[in-house]
Amino acid sequence: MTASLLEQLIEALRVLPGVGQKSAQRMAYHLLERQREGGLRLAVALQQAMEQVRHCQLCRDFSETELCAICASSSRDGALLCAVESPADRLAIEQATGYRGLYFVLQGRLSPLDGIGPGELGLDQLARRLEEGDVRELIVATNPTVEGEATAHYLAQIARARGVHPSRLAHGVPLGGELEYVDRGTLSHAFGSRVEIGDS
Repeated sequence: MTASLLEQLIEALRVLPGVGQKSAQRMAYHLLERQREGGLRLAVALQQAMEQVRHCQLCRDFSETELCAICASSSRDGALLCAVESPADRLAIEQATGYRGLYFVLQGRLSPLDGIGPGELGLDQLARRLEEGDVRELIVATNPTVEGEATAHYLAQIARARGVHPSRLAHGVPLGGELEYVDRGTLSHAFGSRVEIGDS
């Protein structure tokens, strides 16, 4: 028996992360009861995005054009390249810092158990980009997880082999945080990665 349109809608909503059966039902009922116009706008936006948003050919971020706005900008510093795990990480850095270099979006991290290796992360493309000689520093901004750290080490090897200086984002105690409330893993990492206090 074919599923009803309502059942199909509920099942379709379950593709979203963190959305189970109950959440999908609530969303479907809300759209049908109170937000039909919003639901139609959502359907149009979703269809257009699925058909037209692809990956930037240079950095692998999401883009509607061959090159994203950042890669196409002449005001960015091409000597600095920041490798991030996801478009969300790229956006966070862009919004929170004054970074004016370029990016390379891995779209994941090394995870052999999940079948994610260097090929899935576009690391051959990254290696070719570093070989071109424009990049002087590769800033590795992967997350401080086991997979993120393994990815960072792999990226550093790729960079060094091509004469590019690799650097890593500092991880540790958050600004304004108190040591007694910081989790043990973060505190251990911060302690092990301590740096000399310079004269100012």
